[in-house]
Amino acid sequence: MKSISDVIEQFILEQLTDGQINLSRNELANFFNCAPSQINYVITTRFTPSRGFDVESRRGGGGYIKISKLINSNKADYVYNLINNYINDEIDYNNSLLILENLFDNEIISESERNLIAVAISNKSLSNPIKMESKIRAKILTNLLISLIREE
Repeated sequence: MKSISDVIEQFILEQLTDGQINLSRNELANFFNCAPSQINYVITTRFTPSRGFDVESRRGGGGYIKISKLINSNKADYVYNLINNYINDEIDYNNSLLILENLFDNEIISESERNLIAVAISNKSLSNPIKMESKIRAKILTNLLISLIREE
């Protein structure tokens, strides 16, 4: 049985037909008969930049949530945007996997490329007594992604 979070996520994804949607947190909570905090939870955990979404929120009377899909037609711009805004100087393994999954889902990298990169940046591959895995992972991921888009 699906959780309410899964149902809310699926509903929002189905509404994103044009790559963007404006929602009212309270109206959505009323529709699903749940607390507005449940809507917040879904949006903050399932519609993140590493999953390929941008969320803009305005609070107060008539407030809204605007969710946009980040993918655009230029793969190189999209990858550079990820590198500059979400990978930066360090990134943990779980967020790295989310980025790789998003790149695969949007056909920017192949399944084999996704799997190879995931192995290369895993904690097992990067074990280090100084605990610099996140910084090393960010550099490896950045360089691999740049290399992949240059090949196109």
